[in-house]
Amino acid sequence: MKTTRPNRWGFTLVEIMIVIGIIGLLCAMVIPNYVRARANAQASACINNLRQIESALHQFATETGKRSGYVATYPSDLTPYLKLNATGQIPACPAGGTYTVNPLGSTPSVLCSLGSTVNPPHLYQ
Repeated sequence: MKTTRPNRWGFTLVEIMIVIGIIGLLCAMVIPNYVRARANAQASACINNLRQIESALHQFATETGKRSGYVATYPSDLTPYLKLNATGQIPACPAGGTYTVNPLGSTPSVLCSLGSTVNPPHLYQ
């Protein structure tokens, strides 16, 4: 009499658990690097925005003859001097901060509300 063996095409529970463990280990290594890279990209974009706003402030002051101590109205005074984004708005901080324009002659003349509260800091000097 011929006996039949059970079908052995599937994976055992141990094999599946090993694969899940390996995937979990890879995720544990990749996710922190992704978060760090995202934070660095946001800080770089914010610093670039600060640089553009400061340049627009100095260009506005030069064209209108404003001197040290003048406080420009942001964004209405500086909008003609800034490159707008695809929606026609002044670029905002990608991490959700807001920009503040200090009086002419102060250093730094433009600040992000996040400043040094995040890592890496959103500071341009």
